[in-house]
Amino acid sequence: MKKFIASLLVAASAGLAAVAPAQASSGGIAWDKFPVEKLNDTAALQRGAKLFVNYCLNCHAAAFMRYNRMRDIGLTEQQIKDNLMFATDKVGDTMTVALDPRQAKEWLGATPPDLTVIARSRAGHNGTGADYLYTYLRTYYRDETKATGWNNLAFPSVGMPHVLWELQGPRTAVFEEVKDPHDPNKVMHEFKTFEQIKPGKLSPQEFDSAVGDLVAFLQWMGEPAQGFRVKLGTGVLLFLAMFSFIAWRLNAAYWKDVK
Repeated sequence: MKKFIASLLVAASAGLAAVAPAQASSGGIAWDKFPVEKLNDTAALQRGAKLFVNYCLNCHAAAFMRYNRMRDIGLTEQQIKDNLMFATDKVGDTMTVALDPRQAKEWLGATPPDLTVIARSRAGHNGTGADYLYTYLRTYYRDETKATGWNNLAFPSVGMPHVLWELQGPRTAVFEEVKDPHDPNKVMHEFKTFEQIKPGKLSPQEFDSAVGDLVAFLQWMGEPAQGFRVKLGTGVLLFLAMFSFIAWRLNAAYWKDVK
């Protein structure tokens, strides 16, 4: 029994160690709020699916999601085949990639994580996983000191390059030296603003909206039934409220003649 408990403690410690980098990667910045209304916008989810396939599915798999599940966001199988399938011929296949994990680790320094439940796994004290992803994908900036040439405010020293840079356009980050509040002899670099080097294909507002679409799809992909679950839960609560009122009136009618 002691050995069993010890093995559980070791496993828990390993799990915490695995999660720690993700929590640390959130950095110290506040997360922007993801526009949750996009989760109920079928057109936004469809646009997000297109962005995911074109910009994410080259390296990141979604191995627990099948292409034909996108029928739930209003796409027909023919539309899925014509516009969203490049790595397989069968609409019932899962969304995998041809990139070999060992080669990916050798080339990129780490194996790109599966994105099926990425939005659910990145929640933290700053907000939801969708808030984190919405902030992360919008805070890339050029940094020539990094191997990829990119850095990120939400995930400092991130290994992934800015795959959406053509849409957003390259930017630099402006930092200001300030005194460390805990040690007056030290200085800190505090972020001030971004400076656009070259315009992207989208305006800042259009880019933010596009990222919102992509994050909405990632959030939906982590739990495709969440919309139905919310509707079902609302219906159950309404039924219970109505039934409670009926039971209350029946109880009053039953006991009204009892002294």
